[in-house]
Amino acid sequence: MRELLKIFKALCDETRLRIVEFLLTGEKCVCEIVPFTKRSQSTVSIQLAKLESLGIVESRRQGRKVYYKLANEKVRKILKTLNKGINKRRNKDTDNQKI
Repeated sequence: MRELLKIFKALCDETRLRIVEFLLTGEKCVCEIVPFTKRSQSTVSIQLAKLESLGIVESRRQGRKVYYKLANEKVRKILKTLNKGINKRRNKDTDNQKI
């Protein structure tokens, strides 16, 4: 239960959620994450450090670049489950509007 609470607390921040969603497709360099989030380099770095301290992402350095990837498979499963539920709800709402 504590691990789930930690994950949900981490994902309640919009920037952290966008970062994690972006990392669902695989490892990314900070230079890719910053433009995707439309946040400053310092904001992204702070949020990545928070995610890393919570064990949600992990990093590796290659030369001057730092790459991040998801470190916790539960996060991937949670987001996929939530996205399925959201998509089902959207489809149901769309079907109801057609009637």
